[in-house]
Amino acid sequence: MTAALFRHPEFRQGVRDMGSVAAGTAAWGLMTGVAMVKSGMSTFEAVLMGVIVFAGSSQLAAVPLILAGAPMWVILATAACVNLRFVVFSAHLRPYLMHQPLWRRLASGYFTADLSYVMFTNRHPHPVPSNDTAALRAQEAYLAGNCAVTWVFWVVPSLLGIGLANAIPLRWGLGFAGILALLGILCSLASTRLRVVSAGVAGAAAVAAFALPLKLNILVAIAAAVAVCLTLEKPAPQPPKTGGTA
Repeated sequence: MTAALFRHPEFRQGVRDMGSVAAGTAAWGLMTGVAMVKSGMSTFEAVLMGVIVFAGSSQLAAVPLILAGAPMWVILATAACVNLRFVVFSAHLRPYLMHQPLWRRLASGYFTADLSYVMFTNRHPHPVPSNDTAALRAQEAYLAGNCAVTWVFWVVPSLLGIGLANAIPLRWGLGFAGILALLGILCSLASTRLRVVSAGVAGAAAVAAFALPLKLNILVAIAAAVAVCLTLEKPAPQPPKTGGTA
């Protein structure tokens, strides 16, 4: 079944689409690997964290706390706050994946990152019926292609950064390339006025709440954007009721 996904045309399409931003992902992963070692983590710890956690923003947020000897609950709370957006992602992807067994849903949760989620939902904006096997297979193949490229172009450069940490200075700022990749995807998705407003509100709220601890400004940004959009969004018109006579 898994091998069939790799042979599907949508898998190759997913690889091609994600390949357009893979360089930014690789630069971000490289600098995350460097940052972990420069912060004092051992090579084994950095490799383990890079492969298991597979989340750059939470890695960079947790590393200083680990080295400072912060309580475990503080480290976990910080990483959870930074990654709260994945709760929204998983809720959105639930209708797409609920036909799969638990182990595959868990694997999808691990491999799905920001860019793979965005590209997948952009290409497949609506889930398909559970009895439409061909369409389900196409969606699964596309997501698999996206996630495969993201994982390879994150983990391999991250391991490379760990190995070359003493030769690559942090001042190069290569991690900013990952931000530029995300920004490019964001601009391509701002296709309606409501999406533009949500992006602006989220950005303004994140900056205004930047001083909050534990990266809570991200949570504030999400909440503000959702609240404003729910207020502005017009409900879909209801079809007229047809009444009958007894």
